Amino acid sequence: MKNISRRKLIKLSLLGSIVSALGSNSSFGRALAMIPTPDETEGPFYPVKDQKDKDTDLTRIEGHTSVAQGQHIVISGQVQDITGHSVENATLDIWQADANGRYRHPLDANPASLDKNFQGWAIIHSDESGLFRFKTVLPGAYPASKTWIRPPHIHLKISKPGYRALTTQMYFPDQELNKTDLLLNQKSAKERSAMTARQIDQQGNLIIYEYNIVLDLLRK
Repeated sequence: MKNISRRKLIKLSLLGSIVSALGSNSSFGRALAMIPTPDETEGPFYPVKDQKDKDTDLTRIEGHTSVAQGQHIVISGQVQDITGHSVENATLDIWQADANGRYRHPLDANPASLDKNFQGWAIIHSDESGLFRFKTVLPGAYPASKTWIRPPHIHLKISKPGYRALTTQMYFPDQELNKTDLLLNQKSAKERSAMTARQIDQQGNLIIYEYNIVLDLLRK
């Protein structure tokens, strides 16, 4: 959270004010508007069995004494709209494979072992400045078919009344499998950049990433 500076927030607020004053449909307003985070398929493994623990720490399950396997990471960022205004109380629905590349889903045929100490699913909200933060593990790669290995990625659905709901996937930098992923490589270079997190710090064994989200406005 602290990595998003006050200066950046002021800059975004001023930009949003200019776009709002001119109108987002004006030519200048459209030029200043931020590009929405690209959509991506939900995939077949959205959770189907409800669970009690869906908090911001996916590395621990309430009642378990052990923590999740793999590289522990933190994802922090901000939800904004295309005019640069922060989006307060947006719902972020987050799910992913564990460090072995296995989803907590009955239809996942991956023979890798399921990490029973990994939460796998979280539903959180952005704060009054649009900021969010969650702790998880670097997801493992897994076979989508005999010829396609998916790179590490995290699925997200972001929603709030007044904004177009977004389903997307977040990728990680410097992953060799990014270069051959069939979904990611359907995107333009600018879109791929918008869908890829950025490593901003490392605190001991914990790696910190930044990933910002831009929502489009519902058209009236």
